[in-house]
Amino acid sequence: MDVDPDTTAIVVVDMQNDFCHPDGALYAPGSEDAIEPISSLVERGRAAGTEIAFTRDVHPEGQFEDAYYMNEFERWGKHVLEGSWGAEIVDGLAVEPVDLVIEKRTYDAFYGTDFETVLEDRGVTDLLFVGTLANVCVLHTAGSAGLRDFKPVLVSDALGYLEADHRRYALEHAEWVFGETTTRAAVEFL
Repeated sequence: MDVDPDTTAIVVVDMQNDFCHPDGALYAPGSEDAIEPISSLVERGRAAGTEIAFTRDVHPEGQFEDAYYMNEFERWGKHVLEGSWGAEIVDGLAVEPVDLVIEKRTYDAFYGTDFETVLEDRGVTDLLFVGTLANVCVLHTAGSAGLRDFKPVLVSDALGYLEADHRRYALEHAEWVFGETTTRAAVEFL
């Protein structure tokens, strides 16, 4: 897969301590396993001049107090609390000053943020998705990107998951409904 670094961003979804570190509130070993593959792809992308965007799921303590239905704390327990160690990007993935960092409050990084506008302002049309969880925040953000007419591509061997079937589902769903999939080895920066 040929990738034009001038029109592409690598979107690193929610690689945070609470999801990727053994002491995290919602630790998934598959997310920890994704750190090195993501890091190697990000390094290659940076060297080619590709935009790098990190999303951070961040919840203020009282975010869901008046929720009618969607209360992530009831569903998942408290996680990635604003200002906490758990909300920080995991060691092993360095955020550079030129990188985009998008803070989101739900599964979709486009919902309630300026992510779309920032990408458009930078001339980005294609998005390589890596990160965690494959079937939750990665899938919802990639699907939302497709609805906004970006080209979403999920990098299959750089996705975190709770169970291997969850990753498989996300890849099949993405490919069938709104995007494409690839592997790190297949990505060629022009």
